[in-house]
Amino acid sequence: MGDHVAEHVAENEETLPQLLGDFAPIDVWQRHMNAVFYGLRGERVRELYQTFAAADYRLAYALAADYVQRATQRQKTDPEKGTGTLTIMEWGCGNGNLAACFLDHVKALDRDAVLYPRMQYVLIDASETVLDGARANAELAKHGDRVQFVQATVPDLQSFADGSIDRIFCNELWSELPTKLLLRKAGDVMEEHIRPNLKETRLIDYPDWAGLVQAFDEADIAGLKPLPAFLDDILWEREYHKIEAKDVPFRRLITDFLKLFDEELLMPVNVGAADSLKEAHRLLAPDALGFSSFDAGTADEAVLNDPEKPCYNLVGGQFSFMVNLALLEDVAKQVGGGQVTIEPQKEFVGRSLGVNVMSLMDVLASHPQLPKEPWEIDRLILKTVEAVNAGYVSPYERIIDLPLSTETPEETRRELEQLLAQQAKQGVPDTVAYLAEEEVMKAAGHLEELGYDRSILQAAFLAPPQPVDYFHFRMGPDA
Repeated sequence: MGDHVAEHVAENEETLPQLLGDFAPIDVWQRHMNAVFYGLRGERVRELYQTFAAADYRLAYALAADYVQRATQRQKTDPEKGTGTLTIMEWGCGNGNLAACFLDHVKALDRDAVLYPRMQYVLIDASETVLDGARANAELAKHGDRVQFVQATVPDLQSFADGSIDRIFCNELWSELPTKLLLRKAGDVMEEHIRPNLKETRLIDYPDWAGLVQAFDEADIAGLKPLPAFLDDILWEREYHKIEAKDVPFRRLITDFLKLFDEELLMPVNVGAADSLKEAHRLLAPDALGFSSFDAGTADEAVLNDPEKPCYNLVGGQFSFMVNLALLEDVAKQVGGGQVTIEPQKEFVGRSLGVNVMSLMDVLASHPQLPKEPWEIDRLILKTVEAVNAGYVSPYERIIDLPLSTETPEETRRELEQLLAQQAKQGVPDTVAYLAEEEVMKAAGHLEELGYDRSILQAAFLAPPQPVDYFHFRMGPDA
């Protein structure tokens, strides 16, 4: 079959894309694609996208400062709390950078050694490949047996007892957990089903077509790794079916929520995130310091009611969904999780660290005239980093890792590679790193030479969040 398909494609470029699977709810395919994605690309995630925790330290330091402040206050109120183990759990731990920086800063702030010596930090991830990367993190290894690694998904944490955890957080996990796309139509609730096809131009690369389909269907990473990469060339068909009520957790709450919005309006319903709130509530001790999620989404009902809102995107074959924070706030209340606070992520970081912050990407976005060619954008990024590094010193040795555009002309590539090689060892680590206002304004003169406007830069620190932006969702007794 494979040879016939390849031969046919070579003769007829109009051949239709070939099916890789059947129609299924989008959350089913999302779960499958994430397993395949991390199995094939888990070691190279930073080449595809960056997170606020992958290389930068400030989100972790903010979490540490917040934890120490709250734990110290709790101990003053309840001195008996100063003896037992303090278990911190991170869901979707990535490369371990968040854990390492968090523990470093807690240790530094805990001058009387009343918190850090009692800590047990549990890193949870569904991917063994990702966990291997975290285990190899030398900075995390410094914390020795204070760190534990567990391969599991959030629903698989039954080995941890009820009320045994003091703090849970996750960074950019909710957007990757199973999410349904639902809409109301004529009194029914419909959901989006999708099925994958491979671009017809790629069929010639897979003479054993049946073998590819079987390996993909079984998420057989060992069988897929030797094959040419194909995740970026999957095309998705869509259709809509009436939903089975039994397939949706919190179905009454979700049905009532959908009634607040227009009919036939596609709505992201983060069922995995909703289940995670229920599990967090089970795990957290009665006097725990709560659960925090950091992710891109919105709590604004006007944004949710916009038919043009970005429900999800695909990066490297992986689905990443907008987080419906308004719905999840309702879920948190239903599960009895306590108070809920939703705030812009940069406000949490800035308040916890006592500085105004914005990301390097925010700095770049403030440029009055961004270049159009991808290599010119790369040059602006590197020149901006170089300028900011004059007043920026990270506690960690990090050199920005910027994959250059494949379209970059050779002479320009050599220039950009030289710029990369010249970056400070303790400089800005990536394009989403948080920068303090003092660091940016100290470099304002050099930034103006690159076309930035000083007044726009200052205003950007106080700019309100975008309609869909990164938010901190906190649930707990004193959120």
